[in-house]
Amino acid sequence: MVIKAILLIVFFGVMVGIGLYCRKNATNVDGFVLGGRSVGPWLTAFAYGTSYFSAVIFVGYAGQFGWKYGIASTWIGIGNALIGSLMAWGVLGRRTRIMSQHLKSATMPEFFGKRFGSKSLKICASAIIFIFLIPYTASLYNGLSRLFGMAFNIDYSICVIVMAILTGIYVIAGGYMATAINDFIQGIIMIGGIIAVIAAVLKSQGGFLSALNGLSLITDETVSASPGVFNSFFGPDPLNLLGVVILTSLGTWGLPQMVQKFYAIKSEGAINKGMIISTLFAIIVAGGCYFLGGFGRLFSDVVGVTESGAPVGGFDAVIPAMLSGLPDILLAVVVILVLSASMSTLSSLVLASSSTLTLDFLKGNVIKDMDEKKQVKWMRSLILVFIAVSVVLAIVQYRSNVTFIAQLMGVSWGALAGAFLAPFLYGLYWKKTTKIACWVSFIFSTVVMLANIFIRSSFPALLQSPINAGAFCMIAGLIIVPVVSIFTKSPDKALVEDAFSCYNLKVTVRQSEALGDE
Repeated sequence: MVIKAILLIVFFGVMVGIGLYCRKNATNVDGFVLGGRSVGPWLTAFAYGTSYFSAVIFVGYAGQFGWKYGIASTWIGIGNALIGSLMAWGVLGRRTRIMSQHLKSATMPEFFGKRFGSKSLKICASAIIFIFLIPYTASLYNGLSRLFGMAFNIDYSICVIVMAILTGIYVIAGGYMATAINDFIQGIIMIGGIIAVIAAVLKSQGGFLSALNGLSLITDETVSASPGVFNSFFGPDPLNLLGVVILTSLGTWGLPQMVQKFYAIKSEGAINKGMIISTLFAIIVAGGCYFLGGFGRLFSDVVGVTESGAPVGGFDAVIPAMLSGLPDILLAVVVILVLSASMSTLSSLVLASSSTLTLDFLKGNVIKDMDEKKQVKWMRSLILVFIAVSVVLAIVQYRSNVTFIAQLMGVSWGALAGAFLAPFLYGLYWKKTTKIACWVSFIFSTVVMLANIFIRSSFPALLQSPINAGAFCMIAGLIIVPVVSIFTKSPDKALVEDAFSCYNLKVTVRQSEALGDE
């Protein structure tokens, strides 16, 4: 207990200290929200990765999908690395950085407002972000509480409040730069922690080959009658596994807290390096989490199994049960690992939400005269509000036992990525994308995901899962936006040409970066 307490005190002290140190970089809007657009590849890549993977992944998704699909759940982590990181950086990174700076947009709603010349589109996007980031934030606390309760036997409410307060301190003090530096430190902890945990868990089962052999002997008639299905290449349910891969991988392309990382990156070279670093980070952390979860059924005697074949205490109890037998020092590392993952994602979410509400909703609409200092003050105040609301919802959700972590995250990711992915992607690449097409994408995804919450039983069996419904919204958006754009009024030519003119600007670089014409 002393070792755990010391590690936690040191961890929290470093996080808060960095926040206070970075105050000088957070005196204006550009510095507070984007770190002055001067963040290097390592900080940006780790900020992207740590915002991507949290306790939702480690406790919720790894436990649930590892139990459902066995070792095949590793494909989710591979998809996260190749689609959610490598392709996201390659397709979105450079063009997002160039056009967002040209349009002087610091948030995704502000991008929509200026790219399509619509103030109402900007306000609607900010409302969607604020509403649907809250359940995602609540899910972060829930996952963290499972491990804290196991390691320290501390009440859930205390865990949530302490984590929220400490995260709020360093984000409010240092803004994006404090978040990026802390994300780098937290990312290193996550990499080392996940490697150590996998090694310890496999060792407890006699090694990798012995653990695989153990999985091959497990059968579950409620899932599949085939023997050895949990250590097979695609698992017992490839179609639903594909839905998870799409939601958790392609979804990052439309999440405001993820895309905003590209706004702040320093240079062209930083984008190329960041893409490689981010992909490797995802392979280790995401691939490791799902790989670990794939052995969850080997711990059925610890977690317990109900008559329906589900783990006792729900899927969120699987990973804590797997880790409960670890040595104290390693258990302390796990707690710091999950705390790092959760705080990094939480800081990204609250910063994205507060900046969106301030710059896209309050400024010029509710408060007409808002200078730089007022904007920063409002963002700091709204961080407190957002954290407080999410804490209350997390505690209420936990007490009433409403839903699983993965369901909360599925609803949030599905609505946000379904609404924004296609309009943002086509807005960067296609001049004929129309404002009406963006509206249709916004409305379609939010309605579908809200309906999935309240009238889920009316959905087709495949889409009753929030995961599959979210994946469906993203794919549908990629079809809806171009189709609606073709049949609606063309956008203002001058507006479009101005937005795309930034791509035609000629720049001079060293020959080591680009070959000359000759």
